[in-house]
Amino acid sequence: MTSRTSGRQILTPDRRYIVIKGRLWRTTNPDLSQTEKERLVNELMDARRAVKAAKNERCLLRQARAKVNAAKVALGERGEVWWTDGSPDLNRKMVENTPYREWFLNVSGKQ
Repeated sequence: MTSRTSGRQILTPDRRYIVIKGRLWRTTNPDLSQTEKERLVNELMDARRAVKAAKNERCLLRQARAKVNAAKVALGERGEVWWTDGSPDLNRKMVENTPYREWFLNVSGKQ
């Protein structure tokens, strides 16, 4: 199994995170059906467009950002973790400060 998802993103061996610029970002819950995932991604994209369109209208911006957050929580990228083994959430942590450090040094060639 490969660890790379693209030239700059690396997927952790447990598939819980992608590493972007040395930071861990939680992946989408793999237990979501493809239909549900697509629906939620569409909601997320709509919400992101609403953030962009809101510009300086604080009320609209706050509402749009809340929708972005809700979609990301529903996707499993924020909020409660989707795994059940009790492992802590390392979302947004620098990979060098986590148990993934040695693995990352090996796959990224940064030793």
